[in-house]
Amino acid sequence: MLATHPLATFWATAIGKKVVMAVTGAIMVAFVLAHMLGNLKIFSGPNEINAYSRALRTVGQPELGYGDALWVVRIVLLTAVTLHIVAAVQLTRLSWNARPVAYQYRKNVETTWAAKTMRWGGLLLALFIVFHILHFSVVAVSFEHGQYRELHVYQNVVAGFSVWPVAAFYIIAMAALCLHLDHGIWSFLQTFGWSTPRNVVMLRAISRIIAIAIFAGFVSVPLGVMTGLVR
Repeated sequence: MLATHPLATFWATAIGKKVVMAVTGAIMVAFVLAHMLGNLKIFSGPNEINAYSRALRTVGQPELGYGDALWVVRIVLLTAVTLHIVAAVQLTRLSWNARPVAYQYRKNVETTWAAKTMRWGGLLLALFIVFHILHFSVVAVSFEHGQYRELHVYQNVVAGFSVWPVAAFYIIAMAALCLHLDHGIWSFLQTFGWSTPRNVVMLRAISRIIAIAIFAGFVSVPLGVMTGLVR
């Protein structure tokens, strides 16, 4: 019989999948924070955020080629998102198999909206990621012919969020992200044993504050466009 690799054995367990979800979730939270801070540069005007966009493509030069660092980040993110989704699906199946008969009452099982909407919110976020790539990277939706301008982030954001259904969907998706982060960050702290009866209230508050801050930062951009603050 062939020996099973320790990582495969670890992955096969529920705790292994939870650890993978926690680590990949932390990677995505770090990216989301950096992405939000970059987006907020739009309030400093077109020169600031357009220069920031160009600077990102020169990170690592001359050792790396133009835009290579961004591709490294994209590959890491794609790997993290894939592992996160697979682990989530498999954990759900393990839970269903362990509990084939649904609970009559779920009040004591999942007590927050963040927990209750975790799966559906994750599905919405997965759909949003696809849309967001099609919107601002592939430029396959929303923009009229010739409207999108390469490396002119300010102008592209204003044009993209001037279409109110797009801006509305973005805001709804960020609300789902807020709920997902609220529960996800808390779960991360629990998975690694950092939650104790003495600090549970503080850690829950920290999780919520981070989630709300990220939500506010992201939605401020489409709201700024829709209200004319950014134009």
